[in-house]
Amino acid sequence: MTPTTCATTRRPAACTSGTATALGVVDAASGERVGDIKLDGHPESFQLEKNGPRIFVNIPTARKIAVVNRTKLAVVASWPVEARDNFPMALDEEHHRLFVGFRKPAKLSVFDIQTGKVVASLDSPGDADDIFYDSARRRVYVSGGEGSIGIFQQRDAHHYEPVAKIPTAAGARTALFVPEVNRLYLAVPQRGDQRAEVRVYEAQP
Repeated sequence: MTPTTCATTRRPAACTSGTATALGVVDAASGERVGDIKLDGHPESFQLEKNGPRIFVNIPTARKIAVVNRTKLAVVASWPVEARDNFPMALDEEHHRLFVGFRKPAKLSVFDIQTGKVVASLDSPGDADDIFYDSARRRVYVSGGEGSIGIFQQRDAHHYEPVAKIPTAAGARTALFVPEVNRLYLAVPQRGDQRAEVRVYEAQP
């Protein structure tokens, strides 16, 4: 398989090459591939610190979260996970929290990025594919292909509670939250009588 990358300045992109899996690093100015960060399995969602060198990477096949130092281009820590299929991820850098969605069982787990320990775990929409942290409202949104969006309130860095579960449509799991307009966009696939569409949800105070 041909490696895939994205052209961003010294930023990683998920890539695969044959049986190898890695984050590939591309120099945006030249378009040159400047390195690979080898991983223990195929990477899914990953999040970059803005105020530090770390990248947090979901590796569901290895049942772990890899912590990468993008200055050293190396994995510096690995956090094993008990649940399976950790695909989506979001980062609350201010409170040092990483939100990870699992599919088996359907859980939202909150990790302390300073220790790698789980500080909270809640039931979540099934078949989760995207997670977003709304820093203005201190909420977490989880879109699940079972047909719902879960909304969780962050009371403080250690305490979270579900506040709503919005019915959507089967298979509607790909989403995008745009904080500048306070809207979440959800892609709904065509299934049976359900037409393909993009649904728009507005975040409430």
